[in-house]
Amino acid sequence: MRVRNTLAGLASVALIIAAATPTFGVSKEIIQLQTQVQTLSDQVARLQQSIDERMGVMRSLVEQSADSVNQMSVTVKDLEQKSQAQSADANQRLEQVSGQVQSLHDTVDELKSRLAKISKQLDDMQQGGQNLAAGQPPMAAVPGATAPGGGTTAAPSAPPPDALYNNALRDYNAGKYDLSSQEFGDYVKFYGTTDLAGNAQFYLADIEYRQANFEAAVRDYDKVLEQYPGGSKAAAAQLKKGYALLELGQREAGVRELNSLIARYPRSIEASQARDRLRRLGVNTAVPSPSTRTKPH
Repeated sequence: MRVRNTLAGLASVALIIAAATPTFGVSKEIIQLQTQVQTLSDQVARLQQSIDERMGVMRSLVEQSADSVNQMSVTVKDLEQKSQAQSADANQRLEQVSGQVQSLHDTVDELKSRLAKISKQLDDMQQGGQNLAAGQPPMAAVPGATAPGGGTTAAPSAPPPDALYNNALRDYNAGKYDLSSQEFGDYVKFYGTTDLAGNAQFYLADIEYRQANFEAAVRDYDKVLEQYPGGSKAAAAQLKKGYALLELGQREAGVRELNSLIARYPRSIEASQARDRLRRLGVNTAVPSPSTRTKPH
């Protein structure tokens, strides 16, 4: 526009000069100048029109692009929300399945304990029948009864293992963690070599985890892994140990523990939970050697 105005001013000056000069005195140079100025003015006008048209096209393209970007932004935001909702739902379902599997493990453990008790009773009955057949009186099994040699049997120092374990598990599920911890501790103390001892040790650690005592939980989860490596709670203990380490701010150790779990039990539910936790941490699920499992703290 500035160029156009300048040229228009020049044209006006030329016309004034021409008007002020007598017709018979107009030189050839003045006429050429007027012609050139008019030609240049026309070119500037056409250029300005072309620029205006192109600016209009560019403005339209920019507006269309802005609309497309806004639509894409809305679409991406919707996808993110749906993805987050699906991820949260999947995590919740995975936690529910894990809890159900743990409950099934507990039920199986209780059945094993009861079957062991029944099997022992049958063995005792069979032994008693054999003693009767051989003409020997059965040994007294009640506290304070007379034993061979005139002595008395010692009173038991703890409840029967199945009763103690079932009571501890019932109190754990009811949220009575202090009482349950004492009962599981007694079970490990008096029946540390039974099939359910590893489970009892796991629940001791899990109670500490639920009470945010993560350092003690790490130590007790380690006891499960080291003293009962073949138990049904080994994978769950390593998973929860990894969680506890993360809660303590020991990210590297926690990640290493979760990766070790994936290497040891790749098809377990605990491994799926470990992979999900590592993804949320932004960590690749590398598979280290099982020998790299975190040492006790």
